[in-house]
Amino acid sequence: MDVCRALADVASFGAFFAVSTDPAEGVDPTWRPLRGLYTDPQPLRDRIAHVGRVLGAGERVAASITFQGLAARVLSAPFATVAVHGVLPDLTAAALHWRPSATGPWPLWCADPGSRDPDELAALLIDDHLAPLVDAVRAQVSISERVLWGSVASSVASGKRLVGTPRATAVAEQLLATGPLAGTGELRPPAGPDRDWTFRRRSCCLYYRVPGGGLCGDCVLAARP
Repeated sequence: MDVCRALADVASFGAFFAVSTDPAEGVDPTWRPLRGLYTDPQPLRDRIAHVGRVLGAGERVAASITFQGLAARVLSAPFATVAVHGVLPDLTAAALHWRPSATGPWPLWCADPGSRDPDELAALLIDDHLAPLVDAVRAQVSISERVLWGSVASSVASGKRLVGTPRATAVAEQLLATGPLAGTGELRPPAGPDRDWTFRRRSCCLYYRVPGGGLCGDCVLAARP
């Protein structure tokens, strides 16, 4: 399937999976290269502060929740296009653009994305996006690398659940066994809406420290008496 059609199709899974490829978006001056988010500290600092104000949370909690949202944002569409269509859009940090938004996940746009070998999904996500994002967040806030990579793993497991196909299960298992994602959690017998397995992470994203928050379904603390 054509890359743009594949991206348009997986956008039906939700806002985190949506990446625009509309050429008309190119006239909007508010689009910014995503790689700048990993190198320029100010936009990330502003986002963490905004999340902290909205949630009434401290800096570490806000940084963790901010990271979790951004990680899910950049990995969801490539994961789904590989899992559903066997197509990997070449959504590098240089090609992908983001636009500020006060609510919801930040919009993403890529003009005329090419494709690459689907087997390169882990390299695209980890090397081009997630490792730089981990470093960028930790350069601003003292937060465990283990917590951040655990949040990435949680997003992978959520993507597997939402897509809900055997190929999605296989793609998720491969990602969760790769590099810094290896050992971030365990695969348990399926429960609830999960098929094949349920994921239980070995770290906590700190959401329970948000006023009115609680434990996520895959939280390590949920297993404790």
